[in-house]
Amino acid sequence: MTLDRRLLLGSLAALGGCAAQPGRIPGLAVEDVVPPLAPVRAHPDRLFDITVCLRPFRAAGPRLDTEMLGDTLVVHNYGHGGSGWSLSWGSGTIAVGKAMERSPREIAVIGCGALGLTSAILAQRAGASVTIYCKELLQQARSARATGGWTPDSRICLEDTAGPQFGALWEQMARVSWKNWRSWLGLPGNPVCFSDRYVLSDTPFEEVRATSEARNTMRFGEYQHLISDLTPRPQVLPPGATPFPVAHVRRSETLQFNIHDYGHQLMSDFRLAGGKVEIREFHAPGEIAALKEKVVINCTGYGARALWKDESIVPVRGQIGWLIPQPEVNYGFFYRDVSVLSRTDGIVVQALEGGDLKGYNDDHEVIDREESVRAVKVIEELYSRFK
Repeated sequence: MTLDRRLLLGSLAALGGCAAQPGRIPGLAVEDVVPPLAPVRAHPDRLFDITVCLRPFRAAGPRLDTEMLGDTLVVHNYGHGGSGWSLSWGSGTIAVGKAMERSPREIAVIGCGALGLTSAILAQRAGASVTIYCKELLQQARSARATGGWTPDSRICLEDTAGPQFGALWEQMARVSWKNWRSWLGLPGNPVCFSDRYVLSDTPFEEVRATSEARNTMRFGEYQHLISDLTPRPQVLPPGATPFPVAHVRRSETLQFNIHDYGHQLMSDFRLAGGKVEIREFHAPGEIAALKEKVVINCTGYGARALWKDESIVPVRGQIGWLIPQPEVNYGFFYRDVSVLSRTDGIVVQALEGGDLKGYNDDHEVIDREESVRAVKVIEELYSRFK
């Protein structure tokens, strides 16, 4: 076979370009060089939607116990705060394990959000015929309004209320979920993928950490250190390593869920395996006891506060401003209490002033456009100084 001379010369030139590395940053390995970053077109007139979600927070952590309603076994699986998507596979595995102790041929799942769909698929894999009963499908459920980031201990509990034993349970759920998320990587539509995240600060990160700890006056549980082996450690980048016009930049890599694509895939998988969905609203536990299925997994999320009269659930309001999608923006960042994450279905912009206490015990699902406009303007100003 004759080697094309032009191809050979082109390859040598490319190798020479790599060797020269005129843009090398002192203190940064060549494999860690930050790729070109497309700017977010952050202008208020590009906000094409604004959504509000009430996250179901429980100080003691998710409810995963069982109870009997007459001859019906109910397995509870709700109250995950801001960690529903992240912990869904691990939490669902626990719930389905308890449900299958009765070896049921049929299982009912109440709710079609993150926990409901995941539990339903896990119950199918365990051999049961499953029907989901829900007021609304995923596209209309609160779960569809989530940020879509891997946040397994976001408002998961209060440290003192949950107690020292909760860490082991949380770690179990997180590790099982992480392993299951692995099987969704690389699928068409990128339902799950890894992306770079940047934390940007005008002040040293030690000061940022101190401010964050001072805000956490309720002592929300923090457990990420228990799974630190699963993801790369955050990397503080040297000055000039990125085009961001700030003094301090830290980079990490983490999972994100493109919920629009992922939700459609979940529903398709559930139906293809013979799953059924019945649109139905329940007003009291007795109505659930009347179902033909005598094993039920209750995944009603914030709805459990009214349905089960569970006053332990505290609403945590969260609002997302959606900028028009930009496929070329393949990263996320946090700057001045504003979080930005690029997804296939839009660029998520959230104002997070006050840290984890923002929106705590606020059950107003009314849209506040000015909140999203202010957040977009913070990002707009940042990019006006972009290198």
